[in-house]
Amino acid sequence: MINPNYRLLVISTSTIHGSGYLEYIREEIIDFLQTDELLFIPYARPSGITHDDYTSNVEHALQPFHIKVTGIHTYEDPKEAIRQAKAIFIGGGNTFLLLKTLYELGLVEELRDTVANGTPYMGSSAGSNMTGLTIGTTNDMPIVYPPSFDALQFLPFNINPHYLDPDPNSTHKGETRETRIYEFHQFNSQTVIGLREGSWLRVENGSIELKGELTARIFKPNQAPIEIPSGILKEEIYLS
Repeated sequence: MINPNYRLLVISTSTIHGSGYLEYIREEIIDFLQTDELLFIPYARPSGITHDDYTSNVEHALQPFHIKVTGIHTYEDPKEAIRQAKAIFIGGGNTFLLLKTLYELGLVEELRDTVANGTPYMGSSAGSNMTGLTIGTTNDMPIVYPPSFDALQFLPFNINPHYLDPDPNSTHKGETRETRIYEFHQFNSQTVIGLREGSWLRVENGSIELKGELTARIFKPNQAPIEIPSGILKEEIYLS
């Protein structure tokens, strides 16, 4: 069961080909947030960018909608910032770095409690990985070591953002995303949802809706993966 208080926007990617940062999904974001203040958590920051610059990117993307974006790194007490936030956004970058930082600052339980009380949570890429049970299906390199792979656990499954289908014309002989998820299921039992770029999940009132023009790919242990179209996800689809 999904906590009926959860309001989540779980986005596969912040940027799609031919579009600016958050541009393709801005209307959905505005409809979802229903507030003019947003707390941004930049701890997954992409390489070569500061927390300030990363926060500015979000602010610029949402500027036409007059949303005030504040980076959590500017607060003396980040726990209090989460408690007082009207809405929370965790951006993409490196999932291991993100989770390690959240644990080090004692913010994992703070986020769990705050979102369980109804504060809207939006994640993109690494921030979407955080919504699942673990980060075991991230695509990122483990450049640092978090104390646990346990994520925020808002959803009863794992997310694989940026899911890519095997290219039959490719000469690449390494593992595909599908192969890596099969390997994950040799040791783990939870469902994995492969979210293609341009797709997202919207969670409200105890239900999960797949949105965007593409299908999502559902993986369960010892079963052939299935494709699901946009729409409300039935519990038997995502529960192991």
